Amino acid sequence: MRDVSLGRPVRLLGGVFVLAAAVTAVLSLDATVVLLTPVVIGGAVAMGTSSRPGSYACLRMANSASLLLPVSNLTNLLAMPHLDLTFGGFAVVMAPVLAVVLVVEYVVLRLLFRGDLAESDRPAPAPLAPAVPRVPLLAVIVMLVGFAALSPFGVEPFWVSGAVAVVLVGWARRRRFLTVRDAVHAAHPSFAVFVLCLGVVVAALSAGFLGDAVADVLPDNTSYASLLLIAVVATVLANLLTNLSATLLVVPLLAPLGTAAILAALLGLNIGSGLSYTGSLANLLWRRSLARHGEPPGMGDFHRVSLVATPLALVAAVTALSLVT
Repeated sequence: MRDVSLGRPVRLLGGVFVLAAAVTAVLSLDATVVLLTPVVIGGAVAMGTSSRPGSYACLRMANSASLLLPVSNLTNLLAMPHLDLTFGGFAVVMAPVLAVVLVVEYVVLRLLFRGDLAESDRPAPAPLAPAVPRVPLLAVIVMLVGFAALSPFGVEPFWVSGAVAVVLVGWARRRRFLTVRDAVHAAHPSFAVFVLCLGVVVAALSAGFLGDAVADVLPDNTSYASLLLIAVVATVLANLLTNLSATLLVVPLLAPLGTAAILAALLGLNIGSGLSYTGSLANLLWRRSLARHGEPPGMGDFHRVSLVATPLALVAAVTALSLVT
């Protein structure tokens, strides 16, 4: 991205924006904040320009760009059993919605960070020629094709991703890139246990007062106003309970209304979770990543972006969804 920008901050933001959206869609939102954000900061430092626009592009895309594929966000995977859509069908419906969201998010970032982007152009740095890791790249492509091709036959995504993970671990072990312990750590089994326990807790709450209270607020149809209300309710729940808890609570309640209602909830659970630090784990990981690199974000800066971008992107997304469903 540094090479493509030719020393221009605006071009750097555009490149980072597209790359962050792609990484989120293919590798999930956590990969964007953990893997890409430090790289973006390094690229901006190498250019001698502000890293704020790029780092906030990573944050916004981590949540908003996770709409495209079921594997982009765990919220999507948790909702899939309640949707009458295949892997490819999900992407077809959400692609135009994501396109609208990307336009809104980019315009907001350009306006909010116009001061950082107005810095004078820097001399273009010497281009880099990094080696392309062919096996991992091919493995990711095969994985995505496998998701789309096998979904109509009822094959769950974890079978495909699990097979690809075994191949990549074997490839990396032969080249001494990692140990077995590294591979187990990357699988994050404690997080799987956390989600399981979270599901049990939310199931208990859903059967009581909380489930009744949310059910009373949710509409009984899928008109535009109803879809907007569903997205807003999901946003509020995501920021109060985290988006994973909110997904486990609200999606089963919306299942009788069908696909459009559940997708509207995902808009709130994904885009809406960018409203506060507690909305998603990705937000907290992003903040920790910046702090480790000596650039901790201020609360004022975070909310200046989130309070403007989130409502605008959410309304635009609901409008687009109402037109395609």
